[in-house]
Order: sequence, then structure tokens, then C-alpha cells
Amino acid sequence: MRFLTSVFAALAAFSVAAEAAGKAVLSNEESSLTILYQNNLNMTDDANHASYLLLNSATYTNAKSFCAQLSESLLSKTAAQQHATDLTYQLAYVEYAGKSNSPQSYYIQDGILTFSRNARQKLKFSTLPSYAKKAASYPVLCTQSAVGNAAQVTVPSFGNTFTGYRDKKSFHFMGIPYAKQPQRFTHSKLLSTTGQSYNATLPGDNCRQWGYGSENCLFLNIHTPHIPKAKGSRQLRPVLFWIHGGGFTGGDGKTDGGDLASREDVVFVGINYRLASYGFMAIPGHLEGNYGIGDQITALDWVVKNIANFGGDPNKITIAGQSAGAGSVRVLLGSPKAIGKFASGIALANLGGGVGLGLSSNYGTTYSKYFTQNESYAVAGQNLLTQAGCNQTSLAAQVQCLKTTTTDLTLTPDVARYVVQDGRIVVTPELIVTRPNKYTAHVPVIFGIAANDGGSLGSYSRTCNTTVDCLAADTYISTEWSQKILDSGLFPDPATGDIQHDAFNISQRVLTDNTFRCIDSATVVAGGSSNAFRSAYYYEADRGFVSTAYNPNNVDVTGPITPGYPNGNPNLPYFKVHSSELPMITGGVPVLRDANDMYYLQTTMAYWGAFLRTGSPNPDHTLLALRGYIKPLEAVKKVGTWKPVKGKSGPVNILNYPPKFTGFQDTLQCNWLNISLNYFWDRK
Repeated sequence: MRFLTSVFAALAAFSVAAEAAGKAVLSNEESSLTILYQNNLNMTDDANHASYLLLNSATYTNAKSFCAQLSESLLSKTAAQQHATDLTYQLAYVEYAGKSNSPQSYYIQDGILTFSRNARQKLKFSTLPSYAKKAASYPVLCTQSAVGNAAQVTVPSFGNTFTGYRDKKSFHFMGIPYAKQPQRFTHSKLLSTTGQSYNATLPGDNCRQWGYGSENCLFLNIHTPHIPKAKGSRQLRPVLFWIHGGGFTGGDGKTDGGDLASREDVVFVGINYRLASYGFMAIPGHLEGNYGIGDQITALDWVVKNIANFGGDPNKITIAGQSAGAGSVRVLLGSPKAIGKFASGIALANLGGGVGLGLSSNYGTTYSKYFTQNESYAVAGQNLLTQAGCNQTSLAAQVQCLKTTTTDLTLTPDVARYVVQDGRIVVTPELIVTRPNKYTAHVPVIFGIAANDGGSLGSYSRTCNTTVDCLAADTYISTEWSQKILDSGLFPDPATGDIQHDAFNISQRVLTDNTFRCIDSATVVAGGSSNAFRSAYYYEADRGFVSTAYNPNNVDVTGPITPGYPNGNPNLPYFKVHSSELPMITGGVPVLRDANDMYYLQTTMAYWGAFLRTGSPNPDHTLLALRGYIKPLEAVKKVGTWKPVKGKSGPVNILNYPPKFTGFQDTLQCNWLNISLNYFWDRK
């Protein structure tokens, strides 16, 4: 591989590697590279919007060369005029963010484009002066026509190089190893090798799950709108560190964060971590457990060390996740090994509670209240050893067998999936939220749920004949307790005449309260009031999407099909089940049901973008206006400031379009379930 460097390198030249195949691979030795794209989050409208590449200042002659080295050309006046509105909004943001002068001239094809917000945000075109071709240096606007992973870009970072690619919305670096494959049941360590060139155009293997994947799986994926100059001053973006869900038994870090990256000008990092028994097996005196959580911390260490070279600010990392990913955020908020490595946290649909209805716990309990190693071993220990064929007479010999067995430990009837108190990563039985303390990260947090999260956890019995029997079957409780639920009057029977559907309506509300809503409401009330968190915000998502919904019961997750709504009417009742809220942070909705779907995505992303930048989910109104984010601006102006929770009055942001603020939902129901807003104080 040879590098071709312009003789005008001091004027912000790119170096390009010419591979044997003749493919140009861009490096950032002398200039930054930024993708400008007015992303309205409507995938079906992408073809109507143009994307541009913004390069550092160069002479006109070099500007043409640099665009050509990218297999692009200088932006033409005609193309700029065709998409003048989009380009105006993008350049206004560049100026607002302090990344350009006012006014600022840019080189385009055969001329200069000048822009200033003070000049009523109009594009001014002028012909190219004769002296400019050799002397004057201006930032460069190139076309951006790349699709797929053909247009590659190479980034150096701490002695290694990573070759990713760009598309219309962002740069992507996939399958980056953050740790060498650890021996089974040992903790991962940050990869420290140097002198390596990594092909980061394809994701790495998934971690072993459900009979597929690999134990060599510790990879991460980066989506960024900006590649900074390798040397000199940098304009770094906030980072979202995304931890996938999947019950600690499935999932991967391949979520495409390009929509959030381009829309909010942030860096999105998704990670893999070891799952099921490979990631969570704990045997007292032999196996610590929490290997998957340790992987998350190792990945976080890699990001802290390297992310600035990919445009991310290591001092503005927000850890975020959904379901088991939210449970992971909760763990990291209380882990001495993680505290200090992130600036804030977002937990979407964290599970917990479940102690009631005649049960000592339910599926969700252990996501917020952690087993000891002995307790985990009692649930998923000796049985798993036997199922793996490890029948030796001593436990030490059984453990050694487990370390080398070829039996797929994701397919055994019993699977270890529990976070445990290991004394190193997890040192408390649960996150301490009733007082400021050294074991709880003093950072801003957002917790929240989907309105019908519990509809994905229970069953939907279609063979029962009475509401009592159906409710018991759907919630996995006794008929005695299902009768108590009905007798309480707190979970009304819709009484539509469809007994089975009515029972499911009741059960999903019970399970939503008992496993999600009550524990998460109590968490932000305690943590926000006690100052355990720097600030705590709470939401409930009242709009969901079929593209990501976890819908094992095959219920309506779109709204009924009605005239004018061939893909479902979201203005009529439907279930916002577990994971249906994911697009509000990741985008990527292939089909929008109505305009409000798009406005909802735009508004929720505005909240997350503001939180990543400032620790407050309240977006800057000026920023929204100059970026052309009109519908989010209208929404946040209408509803006002999203205030942090300071007590039992809330507020709760009911996320829809437009959003609205209320008090905490189902407080009487949570009291009856023994998970009141005072839950953590009552148990002190």
C-alpha cells in the first residue's frame, strides 16, 4: 500500500492509499472529513435529499484533486441550487457550532459559495478569481455519491489503522476488535497490539447464542458523521455507547446508528458482549461470573482511549441500552470498574420488581436486584454442568470440563444469564439510589418504558374459558391471585365480550407495572430526590413501531388498518410492546404510518441529542430552528421544559407527537403491587 501526498500537504491535503485493486482509500493525515446531510428520518424520502462532503481549507487546485481522490467532484452550483434549502440548513449549523467563520466562503465547481447566517441564510455564488487557483484557501464542498461499502476511509488510532466506509449519512467502521478473544470464563482485556491494519467494512461475528455465533466475538461498530484531522485541533462530537438487549442470551451490536449520527451530529458505538452461560456462568470459588458485563467495560475502555480519532468526545460518553441493555446501564451506573468512564446514562425499558402476586420473583427481578454467586449457581449451576456432560466427581473437575467442552452452552435446558455480586464489577445487591454514595455514578440519567412493555413478557392464552383462568395463564400466577387482581378494581376488565383478549389487556398492564413501570418510576424518584443521580428524567413511550417490536403474542402493534392508513392507524388503540420504542433512538423505520410517525422520531431524537450534548434532554430552540427541525421545535415550545424528577409528582414525559407531561402513571396499581414510588425508601 503506498500513500500519495499532495505537495500542498500543508494546505490540508488528504493522503490516499492506492490498493492493488485500484480502490482509493482515504486517510485523514492532513484534513478532517465531514458528511453533511439533512436527515428527516423518512427513509422513503432519502432519494430527494443530497449529501455533501466538507473538507478543510485548500487551494482551488488542490480542492479539485482532493474531491477526485474521493471519487467525487467539487459540488456544482446547479446541484447546490437544487438542494439549496438542505445545504443552507447544514451550513447554518456548521457556523452555529463554531466550525466556520461568518461569512464563510467555500470552494465549489468553477466558483465560490459564500454563506452567512447574518445574511438571511442565503447562498451567494461568485465566479472564481484568477488568484484563487494558486493562493486563496477555503473549505471545500465535494459531492457525496457513495453507496454500500465501496468508498473507503482509513483512520489511524494508537498505532493501528482502521479502514471503514461512508454512505449518504455517515462513516461506518464495523467489526473492530476491542479485546483479544479471552479464554472461556476469564475476563476480557483491552486489546493492546499495534502495527495492525483492520478491515472495518464488515461486522464481526455475533457472540454465541441460540446455537450460532462465535466465542471470538468481542467487536464494536462505530457510526460517525465526522472524521477529524489526525493532528491539530479537533471538533469532537458526543458519543452514544449502545448496549444491546436480548435477555443476556441474545442480540448483537450491529444496530445501524447512522440516523442518530447524522440527525444529531453525534457518534454511535454499538458493542458485542458475551452472552448466556459463556458470559454469566458463576460458580463460587471457581468462576466469578459477569464476564459479559466485564466485556462491556472493556469496550468502554477502548472507546475512551480511541473514540477521539473517530470524531467522538471521550468526555461526553452516554451509556445507553434497551431491555437487558438497560439492565446493563443500571449495572454500570453502580460499578466501580465503570464509574468515571461515562458522563450520563439512558435506560430504555429496564426490568425489575416482580416480587408479588404470590411470587418471590419473576423474570425481570434479577435485572435490578442481583444474585450472589451462590444464588446464581443454585439456579443455573449443577443442572447445567450435568447437561453439558460434565459429570466428574469433584466440582473442580467439572469446572475444568466446562471450560473445554464442545457442548453448545447456549442450547442446554438451563442457561446462566444472571448478573451476580462478584465483589469486583458488582459490589452491592442493587443500585443504591436513596443517597449519594461512591457506588452510584453521580451523573444525569433518563429512565423510561414503552407503554405496554409487559405485553411481550406474558402469554396470550387462546384455550381458556374464564377471565380468571386466562389471566392466571397469561401472567403465570395462580387463579387465587388472578382473582385478587380482578377484585382489586385497579385493573379493569375491558369486557368487550372477547374473554381471552380482555384477559390479555389486563395481564399486559399488570406485567408492565410489575416488571417495568413501578421499579423504574421508583428508581428515578429515589435517585432524583436523594441526589444519588445528578439529575433524573423519566418518560413513557406512547408510540411504537412494528419493525422492532418484540411481539411473541402476535397482537396488534401498528393500529388497525383504516381508510387512509394502509399500514395501521397509530391514532387508534394498539399495543406499544417491548422494543417497539427502539426507532426513537436508532431511526431506521422502513414504513411510516403517518406524518406524525416522522415528527415523533424527529422530536425524540432531538431530546436524546440534547441529552448527549448537555446532560439535559431539552434541545436549544435556536439550534432546532437553524437546522430546519421545525416540527420538533413546535413540539418542545408547546409542551415546555422537560424537568428532572425531584419527587413523587414527576414529571413524566409521555412521548408521542406532540409529547405531553403528566404525573407518574398507575401509582395506585404500583402501591397494590408493593412497588410504590417509595419502594427504595420503604425497604431501607
